[in-house]
Amino acid sequence: MTDATLYLDAAATEPVSGNVIDAMLPFMTDAYANPASVHQDGKTAARALDAARRSFAGDLGAHADDVIFTSGGTESDNLAIKGIALAAMRRLPQGVRPCIVVSAVEHPAVAESARWMARFFDADVFTVPVDGRGRIRLDALEGALVAGDGAGSRPVLVSVMLANNEVGAIQPVEDVVRIAHRHHVPVHVDAVQAAGQVPIHMRDWDVDALSVSGHKFGTPKGLGALLVRGRVPIEPLLSGGGQERGLRSGTQNVAGAVGLAIALDESITFMREHHAELVASRDRLIRGVLEAIPQARLTGDPEHRLPGHASFIFPGVTGEALLVDLDARGIECSSGSACAIGRHEIPSTLLAMGLEPAVAKSALRLTFRRPLADADIARIIDALRASCESLGLH
Repeated sequence: MTDATLYLDAAATEPVSGNVIDAMLPFMTDAYANPASVHQDGKTAARALDAARRSFAGDLGAHADDVIFTSGGTESDNLAIKGIALAAMRRLPQGVRPCIVVSAVEHPAVAESARWMARFFDADVFTVPVDGRGRIRLDALEGALVAGDGAGSRPVLVSVMLANNEVGAIQPVEDVVRIAHRHHVPVHVDAVQAAGQVPIHMRDWDVDALSVSGHKFGTPKGLGALLVRGRVPIEPLLSGGGQERGLRSGTQNVAGAVGLAIALDESITFMREHHAELVASRDRLIRGVLEAIPQARLTGDPEHRLPGHASFIFPGVTGEALLVDLDARGIECSSGSACAIGRHEIPSTLLAMGLEPAVAKSALRLTFRRPLADADIARIIDALRASCESLGLH
């Protein structure tokens, strides 16, 4: 058994591989040219950008012309929510407000974008509850679409995450699309937490728009994409030279696009080869923790969850205290969202699932992209047991 620190916070970021760095490097050095230029170096950059776009789209079950390269998941979500809603407003009858429907467990990039539309454009925002396992209630979605289609408002977008970052629950996206499309409402899927971990079939699922973030599957931070189908009217949030179908003006980051394509392809290849092994090690970890610490409870759906995601609550202690104690024992993990700028907050997903704040504060999240060895699982369980005992949980 090694004494090296075990990093169990892969939901926050995935290290950049040497292959990704090697693929990006030429486009930051010798081939550093604007892909819009007509000279040879510019044409070389344009070909690389086009190849990256095709590869990236193919790995997500999309078409190359669906892809809009962005700075990451937050920008992609903002462009989807605001851009689609703004475009829809142009077609609404005078005096009719747009209604945006989101689940109760959405990332702030989605939830705050919807609230921004409410503040500045008088949009209605309907929040659909989730069940006790963190999955959207489809009956409530149906009800929200019916309620939102009144005399004064009309649903213009449904947004739901594919996989939850806090409890790992995978949402029934195909059912969401089926219900929303029956009401003639487009669907945006935030796939930031899922890309590279579970298969994504954007067009087969009939999804209208989909957001991803590169650092989740092994690119430098600050890279991402919004995939949006041509049938969906959408307004740009940036004005400029008209790059990326006019939806994301600005000189394209060719090195970044190449990195996105290589990293996603590597991640998907690994997923296909090791998915079963990863799930098996996750399930051994979950069983071991629940057996060793009787007070522990699994959060999220035990079946419909990310392959390398194990999340728990430990009533009687706080997640923050657990994080600190585990860190001292060589286990780096997280609690709740990885996007709270260093703050320790009560995981909002657990509150939406109906847990009391005092219980939700005891949340702990263990996430990993590689199968765990039995020795590592034993080490994690021993450390968790020791931490809980030292914090008074017996």
